[in-house]
Amino acid sequence: MIAWLLFVSVSATGDRNGSHQYEHLIRQVVASDPSSPANGACKSIMGTYGYECEEHEVTTKDGYILSVQRIPVGLSPAYTGGSGTPILLQHGLFMDGLGWLLSSPDESLGYILADEGYDVWIANSRGTKHSIGHTLFSSDDPEYWDWSWDELAEYDLPATVEYVYGHTGKQKLHYVGHSLGTLMALASLCHSELQEMVRSAVLLSPIAYLNQIKPAFVRIGVESFMPEIFNRMRVHRFFPFGSFLNELLFKICWLPGISCLHLLTAYTGKNCCVSSSAAHRYLEHGPQPTATKNIIHLSQMIRRGTLTKFDYDDCDKNTKHYGQEVPPAYDISAFPRDLPLLLGYGGGDGLSDGGDGLRLLDGLRFHDQQNLTVLYRLDYGHDDFIMAVNAKQLVYDRVTAFLKLH
Repeated sequence: MIAWLLFVSVSATGDRNGSHQYEHLIRQVVASDPSSPANGACKSIMGTYGYECEEHEVTTKDGYILSVQRIPVGLSPAYTGGSGTPILLQHGLFMDGLGWLLSSPDESLGYILADEGYDVWIANSRGTKHSIGHTLFSSDDPEYWDWSWDELAEYDLPATVEYVYGHTGKQKLHYVGHSLGTLMALASLCHSELQEMVRSAVLLSPIAYLNQIKPAFVRIGVESFMPEIFNRMRVHRFFPFGSFLNELLFKICWLPGISCLHLLTAYTGKNCCVSSSAAHRYLEHGPQPTATKNIIHLSQMIRRGTLTKFDYDDCDKNTKHYGQEVPPAYDISAFPRDLPLLLGYGGGDGLSDGGDGLRLLDGLRFHDQQNLTVLYRLDYGHDDFIMAVNAKQLVYDRVTAFLKLH
């Protein structure tokens, strides 16, 4: 995220000298960013409130080693008899699983679900701090970062669902995704083998189509082909983080038009109800990296208004990967029509825009209407669904009521 903000600030001013300084700074950042060890996420946050926490590892078919946390029981006296129905929480872009636990137990969905008696499983996608392992590659190898959300949907989500399903006695599980975690589900749950393992899906701030995206920082970065510039610079890990983070944040605060108060919402739009303390905890935890290829893929969607697999912009490469010269499109209408589905939209969401959301709903027009629930909050932004101070009353109570029906 840091590099993006620097690039966009320079691009907006048209300062060529600044652009050279930017490239120099990014090269310094990448060179000074050693990979963080994958310490257990349970230790970093769970112990604060006394919840039981288990560490699990899932290996995908393409060799990525994913960290998964489990809260088998909550602290509510009403649910002390052991684990209940399993539920899997999948984070979005630049987040990891701890995003579901950044606030207090009465404000964080992970804790709330545990206290409601659910067996809570928390996923961490490849490349994030606690899922940095691979059976063959180091995170310093370019090959490690050769993926986009295609692979998250094809490998990460199925491997995690299958693991939870098998580990809990083949109980069907609920799925809750936020942002990119919703796109993963829309693509992945079209496969019949996964449909047999999932009993319902809750998609908060759902992402499918992106060409009406609003935040200026994102627009400028995408239209300046910034991800492609990173790729040409051989920066395969996007938004690197490390010991230099605080120094860069300080420098960014002095750039024209940049306010540290808005770093959280620079690429998502405004949020109505995220407290300053929650935003501070997010920035303190650190924006999580992803693959540059993943950002290029999302940028293609923004520019073109498409929902397809990654486009190599080369007919031969596309043919090699897909057997055709253009990348195949994802078919939203193939999403299982009878799967209970809740979509949580915010009227102020700068990423999951209303127009794009209507496109998604149109793609789901054949879904069984008895199994489709739309939860709309006019004042909510993109991150309100996971960090708002009033999310329990306005969103999570509705979510838990939906889950109990299924």
